Amino acid sequence: MFNEITPFVLPDKPVEECGVFGVYGQGLDVARLTYYGLYALQHRGQESAGIAVADGKQVQLHKGMGLVPEVFTGHSLDNFAGHVAIGHVRYSTTGASQPLNAQPLVFRYARGMLGLAHNGNLTNITELRSQLSATGSVFQSSTDSEVLVNLIARYNTNTVEEALMKCMIDVKGAYSLLIITENSMYAARDPHGFRPLCIGRLGDGYVVASESCALTTVGAPL
Repeated sequence: MFNEITPFVLPDKPVEECGVFGVYGQGLDVARLTYYGLYALQHRGQESAGIAVADGKQVQLHKGMGLVPEVFTGHSLDNFAGHVAIGHVRYSTTGASQPLNAQPLVFRYARGMLGLAHNGNLTNITELRSQLSATGSVFQSSTDSEVLVNLIARYNTNTVEEALMKCMIDVKGAYSLLIITENSMYAARDPHGFRPLCIGRLGDGYVVASESCALTTVGAPL
């Protein structure tokens, strides 16, 4: 006697677990490079797309629901001048498919502005969110990425590097992160390296992406 087996149904579109792309370099058109990088990573997420650009003084953000060419149309990148940028295409593993959950997340805290793009899942998200909520944190989205934002902000007496390292001690799971300040970019993977992240060079600058195809697209060899 056989047990009933539920048939496996293929999704009607490609699904992955989000894609991240970042570029740092003086004199580079970082916004447009990020656009092309995200286009190469489109198969990893089709729900939303976003780009954050820093110019040394501020972090600008443009994001929305839909595919990369749907979110960035016409001259939407023309005023995105800067030397560092991160981008994100989303396929929701946690949190509903809605504008509030689109990334990157950009926020102000005690040390200035910060942008964050995240791929992966945190296994202790419920515990962390409860702890943060109990001590006054406010959440606007339902993504676990916002937990990372709040953790980094809690460590505001430390440098960004130190805050990120402490945050990575607190969180458990498989993830990769791209973070920008007004001047810098930081890339990190979970301690076990479960989530993909590769790095390439472009002139005197650096490019980081979820897959090497995005590096190839913008001409940045590994």
